[in-house]
Amino acid sequence: MLTERQLLILETIIQDYANVGQPIGSKKLQEQLPVHVSSATIRNEMAVLERAGYIMKEHSSSGRVPSLSGYRYYIDNIVKPTQLDQKALGVIRNALANNFSKVDEIIAMSARLLSRMTDYTAISLKPGSKDVKLEGFRLVPLGSSQVMLIMVTSDGTVESQIYNVPVGIHGDQLEAVVRLINEEVVGLPIDEVSAKLQLNAPKLRKYLRGSISLLDVFDNVLGKAVHQQVFVDGKKNLLNYLTNDNIEQVKSVYSLVDHGSGLDELLKTNRDFAVIIGDELSDNLLSDYSLISAKYHDGNNGEGLIAILGPTNMQYSKVLGLVDALRFELSQRLSNYYRDFNE
Repeated sequence: MLTERQLLILETIIQDYANVGQPIGSKKLQEQLPVHVSSATIRNEMAVLERAGYIMKEHSSSGRVPSLSGYRYYIDNIVKPTQLDQKALGVIRNALANNFSKVDEIIAMSARLLSRMTDYTAISLKPGSKDVKLEGFRLVPLGSSQVMLIMVTSDGTVESQIYNVPVGIHGDQLEAVVRLINEEVVGLPIDEVSAKLQLNAPKLRKYLRGSISLLDVFDNVLGKAVHQQVFVDGKKNLLNYLTNDNIEQVKSVYSLVDHGSGLDELLKTNRDFAVIIGDELSDNLLSDYSLISAKYHDGNNGEGLIAILGPTNMQYSKVLGLVDALRFELSQRLSNYYRDFNE
């Protein structure tokens, strides 16, 4: 258990390192502490913190930097989110007040805001599809052998895909398929649509002369509507905080956020608010980073998640305050969107 003075010294070391990125010595600490403490006393307290594993020497410098254990202790016992000032809050509210045509645009904007306001990499997960219903389905002719499947859900999401019509299938058969789908599954929660269509598969195959390719395309479009979508902004910012010149690591880290593979696993959490530091991250490529994530509720289909991926020496108080404020504003904006959409 650390004393109040040791807590204060650890907090000051972490905050100073976040601001300047350099080791801090006892003399500089003495200048920054809000209470008067002798340099010798500070050195003794730093020795205690170092033996406990909360701070460490960096190279041959006489100064100290936080260790990952120090950051963990700081997050669990010391840090307090900084309340967002009115100017920054106004930036968020103004950006979210735009006229958005679909939910995806609002979620993408939240990632853009987080990235621009921190210079880190921001990630936003769209909520799942609980309680979202299939609101409309149609086929739009594109030519003699192609149609576009268009699916609209009750949250305003529109998904589409081109379908190459097999030889021998004509417009009246496709119209019969559209009628059946509209009669049987439009209005159902989209997580029930696929099972319902399977019950009607014999009729659909009859209309399509045994072909199931249209059903495969329909399932693919449905899957896009059901699946949580990930929006990433500030991808290149992640490369600013690599601590070595390993080209393969650079490529792998950038690929992680550029292509999204592995992000689902990285963002898994049961907590409403989570801070994961360094080697606690499941991907060992990210040992120099911290992930701050927070769940938000949209008032309709459940919860999504916003996250910041930045260096371990980030300004945690400010970032925690920003993430907390944004998740509240995002929840409010989405609740208003669904209310307006359903009126």
